[in-house]
Amino acid sequence: MHKYILSFFILFVAFSNLPFASNAQLLKGKTNYTHQDTLRGSIGPGRDWWDVLQYNISTEPDYVAKSIKGSVQIVFGITKPGANKIMQIDLQEPLMIDSIIFFNKNITSLKRDGNAYFVDFGDYTFGKTPSNTNEMNHKALQYSIMIYYHGKPRVASYPPWDGGWIFTKDAEGRPWMTVACQGLGASVWYPCKDHQSDEPDLGASLSITAIDSLTAVGNGRLIEKRNNQNGTTTWLWEVKNPINNYDIIPYIGKYVNFTDTLMGEKGKLDISYWVMDYNLEKAKKQFGRDVKAMLRAFEYWFGPYPFYEDSYKLVESSHLGMEHQSAVAYGNKYLNGYLGRDLSGTGWGLKWDYIIIHESGHEWFGNNITTKDIADMWVHEGFTMYSEALFTEYYYGKKAADEYLIGLRKSISNSTPLIGPYGVNKEGSGDMYNKGANMIHTIRQIINDDNLFRNILRGLNSTFYHQTVTTQEIENYISTQSRKDLSKIFDQFLRTTKIPVFEYKLKGKTLEYRWTNCINGFNMPLKISVKGTERWVTPTENWQTIKLGKGITPATFSINKNFYVDSKKVD
Repeated sequence: MHKYILSFFILFVAFSNLPFASNAQLLKGKTNYTHQDTLRGSIGPGRDWWDVLQYNISTEPDYVAKSIKGSVQIVFGITKPGANKIMQIDLQEPLMIDSIIFFNKNITSLKRDGNAYFVDFGDYTFGKTPSNTNEMNHKALQYSIMIYYHGKPRVASYPPWDGGWIFTKDAEGRPWMTVACQGLGASVWYPCKDHQSDEPDLGASLSITAIDSLTAVGNGRLIEKRNNQNGTTTWLWEVKNPINNYDIIPYIGKYVNFTDTLMGEKGKLDISYWVMDYNLEKAKKQFGRDVKAMLRAFEYWFGPYPFYEDSYKLVESSHLGMEHQSAVAYGNKYLNGYLGRDLSGTGWGLKWDYIIIHESGHEWFGNNITTKDIADMWVHEGFTMYSEALFTEYYYGKKAADEYLIGLRKSISNSTPLIGPYGVNKEGSGDMYNKGANMIHTIRQIINDDNLFRNILRGLNSTFYHQTVTTQEIENYISTQSRKDLSKIFDQFLRTTKIPVFEYKLKGKTLEYRWTNCINGFNMPLKISVKGTERWVTPTENWQTIKLGKGITPATFSINKNFYVDSKKVD
């Protein structure tokens, strides 16, 4: 979700009177981390011995009381065999666990530590994991617990930036409910292993019970709709693929549905739209124009849509939007741009609906490829931000895409590094969006082969298909496939706030140049132009000199604008 960009558009927002938040949930300048931060953000002894295989969630919200009750079956495998295991289950206060059932017995040894419960299985001995465990053995070695819980969940005060459960009304005053919890965590509304590194290998189901007059929508495909003969209906949805905890989301409101299909790279992709009944005609026009166009462009650049089995779905939401896997939240008011604004200031961002393009881009980067620690969220947001430029390029040309990307630079703050601290549930700088995208664009220039660059993007999505990754794995893959050592470039842009400065001197037919404001050993190649003729140079931290055979003046010399660097002429 584009949830931090507004921190750096605050002046823009102030003058445009848009109802945006200036701060996101996790972007509050926090530098001192607590025991609770560590429990949430690290794989400690309550988490390291088990692996989530499946979530089966049942929820029944009470709109009037602003409360929920429900149950979650967690199916899990064992990664460290042995007895005396303590399991950490996350559930944020003030929600409460009522009971946990294991092999038809109520577990009585249950301790709470803030937003985490610790389940003591006593002297029960879990089965031994075979050595060199393969996928089939791992999935065959299954256990499950059933957790019953209830309470009044945290209510979102400014979703999606300040998230939680959302109890609101639609334009006609009818109940409208959903959840937005990226960063805040799925444990704000259901008990789970709330860490990005552990997705349910076998997918998840979501059973939603709501009053008969409303429709309940979840991720994936509708499996069953059951009238309970008591004024409520239960809707059962299922995803077969691994899914981020925060992506599993209920939507409850006065929805109507229409469908479409796309003949894509893996065959027929089912497309489904769920919108407020009074927005049906608007949705048919806006979604009909942009969704299949987006899918075609992204399949070209990134490879097949990663969740054919679960379909693609766009669901109208009461907040701006979020990348909920196979049930993307849409709240852009059927406007082009970002609520009618072009974030790049170039005009290209008004050619398409920002939320459809950006949030759907996350199906590849964020949902298909997921970082183990949210400190590495630049992988999600940098590539997805770049997907906007690639969409623009696919339909409007390379020059338009370059202009769009360059236009986003004005909102980069370079206040903190893109990679955050590990193990404490803290993302890096909000620059992960625009700076991350411009770093990728710079690397594309260095690769200097658009076919290879496209193959790298597609290769990322096939090599790390449905996997959780580290930034180092992504960096290494790009360097290996491009056959270029990009480590210094990644270090410069991801781990420092310094933008490299190309210093140069013009002396007749001689050009002297070097990099400054850079890390040790920084030697990124750069494309320059002299009297309209482009050539490559490879600056280092030391002055170098080349003869160009032509007299150079400031008016006839420039550096390629597609590189995210600064330049400085010195005497």
